[in-house]
Amino acid sequence: MKTKHILALVAALLATSTLQSAEDGHGHSHAKKEAGPNGGRLITTIDPHAEFFVTADRKVQISFVGEDEKPVAPEEQVVAVTTGERMSPVKLTFVKSGEVLVSEQTIPEGNNLPVVLQIKPNPDAKAVVERFMLNLSECPGCKLAEYACICDHTH
Repeated sequence: MKTKHILALVAALLATSTLQSAEDGHGHSHAKKEAGPNGGRLITTIDPHAEFFVTADRKVQISFVGEDEKPVAPEEQVVAVTTGERMSPVKLTFVKSGEVLVSEQTIPEGNNLPVVLQIKPNPDAKAVVERFMLNLSECPGCKLAEYACICDHTH
């Protein structure tokens, strides 16, 4: 009797393990990640989508992208980014520069910083909040910065 229960438990565990490996190893299935048009992190929880991109001079550039993956000029969106060390966070504010928003400040020194990105579709709307690590190292697989990586490897 005990052996049958143990065998049933082992069979259930194997079935669960097989199911998880067909997904992502954690029991979740995810849509394929996409990079933004400049090679930045694409934020899809807002319409139009937004691309978070760190420029060569360590400023943050926010570009808006339509469903057709074509650039969309910023309208009333309000963007704020908080990054840096917890004990001395840096708040970035943005100004319109052509068809994108660019931070007035640079990101702090470092290669792996926490980021809280807040985007309001308009000044009266509730902010969409994204939290992630701004890892500026190059991904060995897709060659994008790790914060924008579209590979399936563990970061």
